[in-house]
Amino acid sequence: MTISGLLGFIFILVFFGLMMLFLASGHEQPDQHLRRIAAFGKLRRAIGLAVEAGSRLHVSIGRGGVVGPQSAAAFVGLSMLEQLAGSASTGDKPPVATAGDGTLAILAQDTMRATYKSIGLGDQFEMTSGQVTGLTPFSYAAGVLPLVSDNKTGASILAGHFGSEVALITDAGERSDNLTLAGTDSLPGQAVLYATAHEPLIGEELYAGGAYLNAGPMHEASLRTQDAFRWALVTVILFGTVAALFGLDETISQIIGNLL
Repeated sequence: MTISGLLGFIFILVFFGLMMLFLASGHEQPDQHLRRIAAFGKLRRAIGLAVEAGSRLHVSIGRGGVVGPQSAAAFVGLSMLEQLAGSASTGDKPPVATAGDGTLAILAQDTMRATYKSIGLGDQFEMTSGQVTGLTPFSYAAGVLPLVSDNKTGASILAGHFGSEVALITDAGERSDNLTLAGTDSLPGQAVLYATAHEPLIGEELYAGGAYLNAGPMHEASLRTQDAFRWALVTVILFGTVAALFGLDETISQIIGNLL
């Protein structure tokens, strides 16, 4: 095993160990460590209003695949879909999920089927609840537009991989005066969403979706572990800065080189 592979393996072990530690320590009060994100508060209100008004909730999980770096955002979108479907499926208009990838659409259908069964509404599940609207960026966005513009849609949640084409979707939501909560792992997509979405999720806020929608204590434990690594990285940077200021950086580099 190479040095980089060994370090990666150690990183995974430490990350998993901290997750288990935070899971055990924060199980009794799972929400006490979460900072307030206004977008998720508005989303909960939008779900309640959609159920009361008999409108539909639209969840788009993007066009990223399930293999590669884009898969992380896709699985976050599926996790959010599971929680949102469970909350909104009791309304007159069942929620609809859209995707720009065939595999993601199948996973969305399976997620919603399992959610319906878990709440005793398995007979109300329809295969059209998960749809592929297009396999290219703009055909995908064009296929989503009718759902977003429909006056029966109360809110749209975009959680997955999107590019600049997402501007078409958020513009349709603005014209329809429907809440649009959106987050993506793409930097160009984030720039567009910051300017056009009602409630953009910036940076890692997308990956916090499961914890804020009560997907389970493991999601919050993951967030706390990420925070721990973030503070550790800040500490290392500050230590390196101080070491360079006092001329100790070369000595530290030699010690680390000898250890490796």
